[in-house]
Amino acid sequence: MNTSPLPTSHLDQSAGLLRPTCDLPERVKLTQPAIDVMTDFRRMTAFIASPDDTLQQAEARMIRRKVRLLFVMDGEDRVAGLVTSTDIYGEKPMQAMQGRGIHRDEVRVADIMTPVDLLEAIDFDDLSHASVGHVLETLKSRGRQHALVFESAGGRKMVRGLLSLSQLCKQLGITVQTAEVALTFTEIEQQLAHA
Repeated sequence: MNTSPLPTSHLDQSAGLLRPTCDLPERVKLTQPAIDVMTDFRRMTAFIASPDDTLQQAEARMIRRKVRLLFVMDGEDRVAGLVTSTDIYGEKPMQAMQGRGIHRDEVRVADIMTPVDLLEAIDFDDLSHASVGHVLETLKSRGRQHALVFESAGGRKMVRGLLSLSQLCKQLGITVQTAEVALTFTEIEQQLAHA
């Protein structure tokens, strides 16, 4: 076998970095496959935080990445929980401050995150046989802004994807003005009834 070195060239200051993308359809209908509204972590990087991160660090990461949810990973690369923008801007930081007698800049992600043992997830196998309408009904019945999707690998449950109410509304072509879940679902039903 005749081998020779591959040609090389220098990068310049305009060089970027390709990143995985999860291109979801711009518009969906309730009857389309549920997979069409799932952010797939096999095709897109999940954004993470550490339990020891400050609220300011988590907030800055969310703003920079344009997301409202971070997976909290422990030192052994296991999911320790989730932290959302609602956690950061809601009552949890004040409760942690009062409960521990600390200042806001001392509150850590671990103080406000939802721990892994309280997280529910949908099996990817079930989702792959469901419709967008099933996703909407699941989020509605659970009163959630997000739902995790898992698949089993090597005897472990691995987070495969994320379903987001705000992303779903965007894809359905409806707008929701409030973050309150109960009002959100009422608004969605009203808008879908007029669509």
